[in-house]
Amino acid sequence: MKILLVRLRLVGDVVFTTPLVRAVRGTYPDARLTYLVEPSAAPILRGNPHLSELIVVPKTSGVERLRGDVALARRLRRQHFDVAIDLHGGPRSAWLTWGSGAPMRIGYPIRGRRWMYTHVVPRAGDLAPRHSVANQWDLLGPLGIGPPSPAQNPVEMEEDPIATGRVDQRMARAGIGPTNPIVVIHVSAGNAFRRWPPESFEMLVEQLARGDHDRRILLTSGPSDAAAARRIADGARARLGRLATAVPDTGDFDLAELRSLIARAAVYIGGDSGPLHIASTTETPVVALLGPTLAERSMPWRDPSCFAEAVDMGALPCRPCHQRTCAPGDFRCLTGIAPERVVAAAERALAAGQDR
Repeated sequence: MKILLVRLRLVGDVVFTTPLVRAVRGTYPDARLTYLVEPSAAPILRGNPHLSELIVVPKTSGVERLRGDVALARRLRRQHFDVAIDLHGGPRSAWLTWGSGAPMRIGYPIRGRRWMYTHVVPRAGDLAPRHSVANQWDLLGPLGIGPPSPAQNPVEMEEDPIATGRVDQRMARAGIGPTNPIVVIHVSAGNAFRRWPPESFEMLVEQLARGDHDRRILLTSGPSDAAAARRIADGARARLGRLATAVPDTGDFDLAELRSLIARAAVYIGGDSGPLHIASTTETPVVALLGPTLAERSMPWRDPSCFAEAVDMGALPCRPCHQRTCAPGDFRCLTGIAPERVVAAAERALAAGQDR
């Protein structure tokens, strides 16, 4: 049997599909399992032991994209897939799923595209208090695969030994040794609805550094706001004075390096973005800053024995939201989270990590 999985776009969403990859492989151990993904999220799947093939689709536009997608559809059709599953539901992924020519094509009943599938599966509401892994897992129903379990089917990302070597070298150059607990704080997100205020991050860094002078706090940020980590690091160093060495400059990390860095960290702290879900592929304690999204939907999908704590504003009339317009206008679901609450959660995570 030949099975094609299609999931384009965002890093976190691709991480959420990795339990499905494991489940499909477990159900069809002899199948040829191919995954189609865009370049930005491809590192999540490189080295995945359950995949037979990874196809990376260039992110193009206009005539170039049209020509490329037609050529790709022909390539997929020549591979004679038996099953194609659209884990995304967008126009491009739907078209490529249909273009594969697989006799069994599974997808969501999205208006204007449901005709491209032979099997249509109801899609959970965008704001439903249900985990994103479980939502995508519904697409395995036509294959007779039972319900998911975080312990049995956790999110996965293989560690890249080359990336780990690069991270080790950078830690050594920064003077970070085995006795220095590493705190990784991701300070950016893809949109303003998921970004905690910079001054709150600065206060968090300051308090964690003063709490233990051996700690080394590494700030990371994504391509949507690449300079955020540097700005917040500079602000935190100004607050710390002679303790500024607790916030070394280690540069930017690609996704494979970030995964290796988090795996060796004492705690990861960040909002609901791709790096949070990469952190979920490790056993590192996690503190999640959740604004408009719910813990039921976005918290780590892994062995429950691994420490993870959500810090949020609880019940608000406007939470969760579609993240298009802030009804109150002040992003209170994030701005209302006091740094002291995050510090307390981080200390609990660090204590749990010591036990681990």
